[in-house]
Amino acid sequence: MLKTRMAGVEHCAALSISGSKGVGAVASNFMRASGLRAGAFTPQESAAIADPALDLVTLALASVRPTNFTLSRSRSASMFRIKALLEQRLAECGLNTSMIARQAGLSARYLNDLFGEEGTSLMRYVWRRRLEHCAKEMTDPRHAGDRISDIAFRWGFNDSSHFCRSFKQHFGCAPREYRLRR
Repeated sequence: MLKTRMAGVEHCAALSISGSKGVGAVASNFMRASGLRAGAFTPQESAAIADPALDLVTLALASVRPTNFTLSRSRSASMFRIKALLEQRLAECGLNTSMIARQAGLSARYLNDLFGEEGTSLMRYVWRRRLEHCAKEMTDPRHAGDRISDIAFRWGFNDSSHFCRSFKQHFGCAPREYRLRR
C-alpha cells in the first residue's frame, strides 16, 4: 500500500525515523495511541483511521527517503500526477491505458514503465484501487443498505462475476463474506 502512495518507498528499509520531532513524532504518537486503543475501535472506526495512518507513515518515510533512488524526480512527479488523475477517474468503467495516457500527455508505454518500477501495471493498479474502494464502502455504515453489485458498479466494474472473482483473489474471500466479517 505504501508503494501506491510514495515513489521510492522500497529504498526506505532500515532507515531511522525520529519519533521525537517533525512528522515522525506526529506519526509515532498517532500510531502508538491507535495501537493502545485498537481493541475499542469498531470495524468502521478502524477503517476510517486506516488512510490517515498510511498518510502519516508515508510522510514520515518521505522525510528520510534517500534522494538518489532510481525513480527520477520527473518520473516521481509523473507518477504522483498519474495516481492523482486515476483517483479522480477510478469510477469510470471505460477507463483504460490510452485514455489515461492522453489525459496525462504521456505515452502508454511510459505509463506502464512507471508502474512496472512498482511491480505492477497501470491497469492492475486501477483494478486494485477499485477493489480497495469497494471493500471500504462495504464496511462503511453509510453504505450498509447498498447492494454489493451496486458498490462494484459505482467503482467502475461492469460485470458482477468478474468483480467477485477479482475481489476473492485480492482479499481471500467473497465480497459478501468480507462484508459480514467486518
